[in-house]
Amino acid sequence: MNIGLFIPCYIDQLYPQVGIATLQFLEKLGLNVTFPLNQTCCGQPMANSGFEHLTHDCNKNFITNFSEFDYIVCPSGSCTLHIKEHLHDDKEEVQATKIRKSIYELTEFLTDIIGVTSVQAHFPHKVGLHQSCHGLRGLHLAQMSELVADPFSKPESLLKMVNGLELIPLSRKDECCGFGGTFCVFEEAVSAKMGQDRVADHIQHGAEYITGVDMSCLMHLEGILKRQKSNVKVIHIAEILNSNKT
Repeated sequence: MNIGLFIPCYIDQLYPQVGIATLQFLEKLGLNVTFPLNQTCCGQPMANSGFEHLTHDCNKNFITNFSEFDYIVCPSGSCTLHIKEHLHDDKEEVQATKIRKSIYELTEFLTDIIGVTSVQAHFPHKVGLHQSCHGLRGLHLAQMSELVADPFSKPESLLKMVNGLELIPLSRKDECCGFGGTFCVFEEAVSAKMGQDRVADHIQHGAEYITGVDMSCLMHLEGILKRQKSNVKVIHIAEILNSNKT
């Protein structure tokens, strides 16, 4: 199994420890993982802002870097969903189609492809799980509470394998944090209030850490927590799965 590791540009620039933790955890599972050095932004910010016609070079570069792999793994639900739904190239559509079908968000890959049943991780803290909208309603990483259906959560199932971790309940477990990419720029007041509500839910239930599959949402919540001078921290799920924290 030949795996390509796709690290979104904001993780590479702002949270490199998340990319490192993802790589280390996959290698702990005995997987052959390659990080293409010439990868860059997938084009999602442009597409979300109405300029998808300008993402051609991003698409071409992504195809060049990732067409050789059996699977592509990414520690970001939003970037994964963008590639699944928007990667196209008139001259290389066969390769683009192959990539769209072979890219997986990290927890999706671990549960659906690898079938992980245990992790050698230790994280003795109270943790709240933020279920980002792209992962929840786009990739179906968990059941949406507005549907009358059996509940499931791929990230939650992995967190329950971590020794010492206490997963706290939330009053509104799949509510949007308000980040929404450029939404937080154009509707900053609404975005900030939504983020404050999500933070308050976690704090009310005693969270020491807030985790999730999208560092972008966690970055939004982290900014609010810092402004409130809160002791609650954010941490990507890859860091927890790779942790031996005491």
